[in-house]
Amino acid sequence: MFEKSQEELKALGADITTAEIAQQPDLWEDTLKIYEDNLDAIEEFLASARAMGEGRLSVVFTGAGTSDYVGDTAAPYLRHAGDLSLYDFKPVATTDIVSAPRDFLNPDEPTVLVSFARSGNSPESLAAVRVAKQFVKNVKFLNITCAPEGKLAVESADDADALTLLIPRANDKGFAMTGSYSCMTLLSTLIFDASPIEQKRAWVAQIAKMGREVVSREAEIAAFLAGDFNRVTYLGSGSFVGLAQESQLKILELAHGLVATSWDSSMGYRHGPKSFVDDKTLVFVFVNNDAYTRQYDLDILNEIDGDKIAQKTIAVQQDVAPAFEGESFTFAGYDALPEGYLALPFVMVAQAVSLLNSVRVGNTPDTPSPTGTVNRVVKGVTIHPFEG
Repeated sequence: MFEKSQEELKALGADITTAEIAQQPDLWEDTLKIYEDNLDAIEEFLASARAMGEGRLSVVFTGAGTSDYVGDTAAPYLRHAGDLSLYDFKPVATTDIVSAPRDFLNPDEPTVLVSFARSGNSPESLAAVRVAKQFVKNVKFLNITCAPEGKLAVESADDADALTLLIPRANDKGFAMTGSYSCMTLLSTLIFDASPIEQKRAWVAQIAKMGREVVSREAEIAAFLAGDFNRVTYLGSGSFVGLAQESQLKILELAHGLVATSWDSSMGYRHGPKSFVDDKTLVFVFVNNDAYTRQYDLDILNEIDGDKIAQKTIAVQQDVAPAFEGESFTFAGYDALPEGYLALPFVMVAQAVSLLNSVRVGNTPDTPSPTGTVNRVVKGVTIHPFEG
């Protein structure tokens, strides 16, 4: 797909999504610059947020769908890489905040609501902000969005309690979120990761190289899809649980449900969900570089591969010992990355799988919902009044 001409891609209905997947390494470099250019504003905002009360500040990562999975991917890493003396990281979907705020927000806990939104026009994105304002006594808002003209950015422009950071080149025009997911994940990770700026720059430079490698190795990814399969499952641990959920959603969205999907944690999959696997199933496992956690990812890979129940069992991994010795997409020759950054080249592998699979089943990746019942920006949502 990445080597096809624009005319060929347009004929497949795939020119937008293909370009948006391939451009992500450039966007990650842009995102680093956005972070560095806004460092003073970020530090000032977080200092004012910490001043709302004593103790740790509750940092709630929120969004809907793929934007929700941004927080699910970033938060586990930040729970050990961020400054835990200052922040308590909690991913909570906007759909949960809006529908049951008392279950997910503490009105007495000083809170920063970090809203992730590609367009900022989803009803839940706006409603979550309104509900938090009503319900939480001390709250500020950090908006990470890709659309300067979106309602979330526009309505927050004059709010003294809000900081909006924009990643405009990541405002995907295709149906599925690709660059918006990876760039919002990266920006939030850069903001709260306590690592030195020099280290962050080195990690971003490395993931950009790895992302470009994914594009150049498309033929290997295509080979995973060569058989007659109708199910795909993604597994991972830590941050890669959120990544697994996002990866299965890409299969589901771009193939419009024509291929069944599942996701879980590497350890959790045995507790019933493994029943999903049959001889027409591809199982992908994202392998963590943490030495302890990695053991559990390798265990499930070896178990499913040894059971011979799946059509293919595939590791997505770096060449860190011990590695899975079976079928894999392996990044070789790089320093071992922490999960918060490794998730980004890993998701490009999954996005390429989804793109190729969409074409394989005769769908059009740029407009995968032929009936229009599923939309790029969600429609038909009723937001009911909340009495905080």
